[in-house]
Amino acid sequence: MALRYLSARLAQQIDDELMSAAGAFSLDQLMELAGLACAQTLAKVYDTTKYGRVLVCCGPGNQGGDGLVAARHLSMFGYKPTIYMPKPGSKDTYQRLHTQCKNMSIPTIESDNESLRNALKTSDVILDAIFGFSFKGPIRSPFDTALPLISAAGLPIVSVDIPSGWDVEAGNDAGVGLNPDVLVSLTAPKEGVRQFRGRHFIGGRFVPRTLEEKYQLNLPTYPGYEQIVDVTDFDPGQKL
Repeated sequence: MALRYLSARLAQQIDDELMSAAGAFSLDQLMELAGLACAQTLAKVYDTTKYGRVLVCCGPGNQGGDGLVAARHLSMFGYKPTIYMPKPGSKDTYQRLHTQCKNMSIPTIESDNESLRNALKTSDVILDAIFGFSFKGPIRSPFDTALPLISAAGLPIVSVDIPSGWDVEAGNDAGVGLNPDVLVSLTAPKEGVRQFRGRHFIGGRFVPRTLEEKYQLNLPTYPGYEQIVDVTDFDPGQKL
């Protein structure tokens, strides 16, 4: 059966259900599992010998929290991550995740464009965790200048859940989003990434069977103990 692609409304509904009394997951748990999947995706495609320096670009929301978790795991995997936050998150969970990265001696650059330019020159690959599936354009400051700089760097990009600047349902129709080489969809792919033509993974081996059946997600089987599964050649399926 074909994979199911989610609208913004259903993606949010599934997240809410995971963190409800019935789903029983905490936000911290989901971020840890999602961030681990993102780190594993980057490590699977880009090895440390050639792509050891990773610029982890984190937005201020839960997507950025996933990126911070990924940065910590990438450091443990032997990579040298650097964190860039155009606009740091203010919530307690986000701040604690950032502290965990500091405790791993993972540097965070300043949020100005010049610091970003310099960091891009000394990076091998980018992990894009800026905007999540709740993003709605237009892109505002400071992201409106950061995204073009990231695109112009010519480095390989791994995007988390949906490429930054893409609408969760319309994709990159506006032409202002990043164009990643690799995408790791969390929980299930979103409607807007049907047009994505790069290497595509599903990450986060946490969806309960009851939830998968309820929403007819038709998720593929994760191999062995992997937290990700390659769905590059799967049928895009139908709208849920």
